[in-house]
Amino acid sequence: MSGTIKSKDIKILCTKSGNRCALPDCRQVLVIEGNKNDPASLVAHMAHIKGEKPGKENKSSSARYDETMADIERNYYENLILVCPSCHKKIDDQPNTHTVELLHRIKKEHEEWIVNSTKNEVINVSFAELDIVTKHLIANQGIRCESLTLIPPKAKITRNILSDAIEQLILIGMTQVRQVANFIEKITVIDSDFTNRLITGFVSEYEWLRNEEGEKGDVLFERLLEFSSAGSNDFKQRAAGLSVLVYLFEKCEVFEK
Repeated sequence: MSGTIKSKDIKILCTKSGNRCALPDCRQVLVIEGNKNDPASLVAHMAHIKGEKPGKENKSSSARYDETMADIERNYYENLILVCPSCHKKIDDQPNTHTVELLHRIKKEHEEWIVNSTKNEVINVSFAELDIVTKHLIANQGIRCESLTLIPPKAKITRNILSDAIEQLILIGMTQVRQVANFIEKITVIDSDFTNRLITGFVSEYEWLRNEEGEKGDVLFERLLEFSSAGSNDFKQRAAGLSVLVYLFEKCEVFEK
């Protein structure tokens, strides 16, 4: 038996999946918004690509069970795909159609779709979306950033061993850095401490992810993107989160210099 799925694998899976079912003919949003009477409802299932359980007694093995796979690997992010309950039942009821190879391809293409959809919305980011994501960052305060030192993004990318895919995200986010700066300047006119509080919220999350969760490299950047966009499934808001993240990546004392 492989036991429970570790918190880190859950977070990586959810972050990369963009809060949507991975199957391309579904892509259902996996958090149902709450209201004044009830909290939000999470309807996501973390399905195993290679089945988790062997057959025993009168029960057959889990769909796509591979006896050669080490038990410790069964609940790793690499063997999980985020889906809605209906799609989970479908892929497990139809293992000959939804093979290991197909599910790996679906997962890869879904994660690429999330990234590309976010990229495509960067050009449409407005002050409205920036207002949402900066308020979220400000609400998470803790460790202060003592200085704003401009570090060439390319140098940070290299030093932190960020992949070409993350570099492309950063370069696209940089197209909106001027708008982020203009937005912050506008708000600072009426709230002089806005910049400091914005940085404090961001650095607090960065320090927690790095020191407490042990994240680094691409995963650290992706977790910060999810945080900056408040885990939204709206691609324009995710694009706004990317724009603010890249602005702070360039300006603030985070990531190795």
